[in-house]
Amino acid sequence: MSWSRAWTIAKRDLSSGFRGLRLMLVCLFLGVGALAAIGSLTSAIQTELDTQGQALLGGDFEIELWQRSLSAEETAFLEQYGTLSPGYRLQAMASTPEVAVPVELKAVADNYPMYGTLLLQGSGAASAPTGNEAFLAPGAAERLGVGTGDSITIGTLQARVAGIIAEEPDRLSEGFALGQTIIVPASFPEAAGLTAPGSMYESKTRLAFNGNYDPEELEEALKDAFPGVPYDTRSAERASPGAERFVSRMGEFLTLVGLAALVIAGIGIGGGVNSYLEARRNSIATLKILGATSRDIARIYALEVGAAALAGSLAGLVVGVLVTPFLASLLGSLLPVSTSLSIDVWALLRALAFGLLVALIFAAPPLARAKSFPAMALMRARVSPLARQWRGAALPVGLSLAGIAILAIGFSAQPLISAMFLGGAAAVLGFLALLGRAIRAAASRAPRARNPIIRAAIANLHRPGAATGSLVTALGFGLAAFVLLAAIQSSLDGNIQRSVPERAPDYFVLDIPKEGLEQFYTILAGVSPDAEVDAVPTMRGSIVSYGPEDAPIVVAELEELPEGAWGLSGERGLTYAAELPEGNVITQGEWWEPGHDGEPLVSVDAELGAAAGMAIGDVITVSILGIERSARIANFRRVDWESLGFNNVWVFSPNTLEDTPHNLAATIDLPEGTQSGGLLRELVRAFPSSSVIEVGPLLTEARTILDQVSLAILAAASVAVLAGIAVLLGAIAAARAARIYDTVILRVLGASRNQLLALQFAEFALLAALLAGVALALGSGVAWLIVTQLFEFDWLPDWTEVLAVLGGGLVLVLAFALGASLPLLRARPAQTLRSL
Repeated sequence: MSWSRAWTIAKRDLSSGFRGLRLMLVCLFLGVGALAAIGSLTSAIQTELDTQGQALLGGDFEIELWQRSLSAEETAFLEQYGTLSPGYRLQAMASTPEVAVPVELKAVADNYPMYGTLLLQGSGAASAPTGNEAFLAPGAAERLGVGTGDSITIGTLQARVAGIIAEEPDRLSEGFALGQTIIVPASFPEAAGLTAPGSMYESKTRLAFNGNYDPEELEEALKDAFPGVPYDTRSAERASPGAERFVSRMGEFLTLVGLAALVIAGIGIGGGVNSYLEARRNSIATLKILGATSRDIARIYALEVGAAALAGSLAGLVVGVLVTPFLASLLGSLLPVSTSLSIDVWALLRALAFGLLVALIFAAPPLARAKSFPAMALMRARVSPLARQWRGAALPVGLSLAGIAILAIGFSAQPLISAMFLGGAAAVLGFLALLGRAIRAAASRAPRARNPIIRAAIANLHRPGAATGSLVTALGFGLAAFVLLAAIQSSLDGNIQRSVPERAPDYFVLDIPKEGLEQFYTILAGVSPDAEVDAVPTMRGSIVSYGPEDAPIVVAELEELPEGAWGLSGERGLTYAAELPEGNVITQGEWWEPGHDGEPLVSVDAELGAAAGMAIGDVITVSILGIERSARIANFRRVDWESLGFNNVWVFSPNTLEDTPHNLAATIDLPEGTQSGGLLRELVRAFPSSSVIEVGPLLTEARTILDQVSLAILAAASVAVLAGIAVLLGAIAAARAARIYDTVILRVLGASRNQLLALQFAEFALLAALLAGVALALGSGVAWLIVTQLFEFDWLPDWTEVLAVLGGGLVLVLAFALGASLPLLRARPAQTLRSL
């Protein structure tokens, strides 16, 4: 029989639609749709990051330094490569006579922006502000209660609001801000007294190349020309590394979720195809009696199944593309992504290939079984079920598995994680298959129960033609999906609660002059005598060398830092203290005596010290504003990084750093109910160069962001849960179809409706009880991998919530089982027996 003739017969069989293959359609629709949407969205975001790199960064290359701008020599060196646009970024306070607001001050040069477009509300594109002009972010203007033309005070200077920012081209590359943005001219911070020696500010110099230069080569040349200077550099190719990392991790996770949905869907595909062919066994037998060969049968039903698989996959592709603009609109405020329709041909082809390959893997065994049996064996399938044959399906299954491995691993940003996922999925499927066999074997050897309902339920688990294997797989995956969802969600909530505590200092104050500390305390005492204040010295410095005094390790000469020794890179916050900081615990060595005036000493974070191989007695050399100071390691301590106080990797003895130019920073914790409405204005009047950060709004914003990430993960994981539910319903429906005959016989023998319902409930209750522990282990294991390895969060599940969700899943399974049993009770015995 030719392929065209086989297609003619297949079309006639499909003339009433895909009845019987709807489970396959739903499963492929969910899995392929998820992969199509994920691929399209990730591709759209990555394309924007790649094409807008210069605009996002504000140049081709950027150099950042703390507490100083580029020197004349550094400027002359960089001007060989192109045009410079110097500026600053720092925290400051903006105020009016009525209100004071913490802001992120962004000082820019006259040629800002060199790439991209700065847009102002109502006036369109704009160049950099000049003189005493300031452009305000909408949030800053709203909190200050000002509009265009009004005046505000920043530091010691007044500025005129020259416009409200509609679009800031390099906003994404600036990272997390502790306040709303205000853009001012580059000369403004110094004139306002905000960059005095000891003040905490960051210079940001953008470079627009005048030729075709390699950013990595420029970075090396800069380090060679000015060795030991802790430059923090970026190029347009990695304008926003945080966003790129987030997109990469989230895209990888979502792809794995889509693959998980497809793996779960594959079980439904296999069960659906098996049920579809079972319902047509008489037709297959008839075709064979009329002369059709096994190859003809394979062609006819492969075309039918293939048509259904293609229809479900294409529908998933269409919906995946159409939903991408909606997803993009949700991320528009966080990531640069267009909300227009985005079509990535490769992402769609990859999703389609995944869907069709999974369909082939799970559909091949039932097709091979149907084609290889003689007509009489098919006729007797009701009383003598067909044995499983895998030999004919080995080649298509093997090729499909290889194709999935190539697509999932070969084109993955994290091939190891993808390989682990595929290996884990295969192991889980194999384990559940073996578990199904073990349950059947155990049921066949179980003692004969006295209760007839229990006895019949146990017998249903091992009788010929029992669907125990498919039910175990479907129930295992379905219940594990519920556990997975609950464990991920509760663990993320735990991280949010721990990382963003409900109670934290009310304010952080930066750049308090040393000589103004008494006045600072006096102001706070006037607001509340019970206010808790913690003031510490703050400065920035870079580690030049560390190790034994006679053989120090020079940081600049290291090809790469030891893993976990992040405190050695770039410029870090430094402080000095006479007493051990609150919340810190000495793990090795001793703290210095009060009033220590001997050899300069330093205390180091224990984790950093272990990662870098440091020891008590080693010498640390630090560079602060180009001046080097050395201190000997006196102790290691454990730091409570989760507290929202002042935590430092390096804490020096006072005699090491107290003569360096620096200011103080403080936390303010007011008793609950304290009226602090005028505190910010009073602090701004007394300390115009200081900046006050309100912690409450920051915690709210942090919780909002983390909640959004949690919701995105929850929504993505729900796709796998939906696939699991669909497969579970399909497995129950398939089992129901196979039991119509048994139910009718029992009814003829006198079984009541209540007894039949009790029989169904007992069978599924036995399976669910046996699989609950398995699902708990599988679901929580996969959730642990996702939370700790992929997203690098702590594993903090709420086991009460997880067990409650698992219990809810068990109730849902039993409800599905009983609901699926109702049509069995409506079957008419005479009509059913005549149809067999």
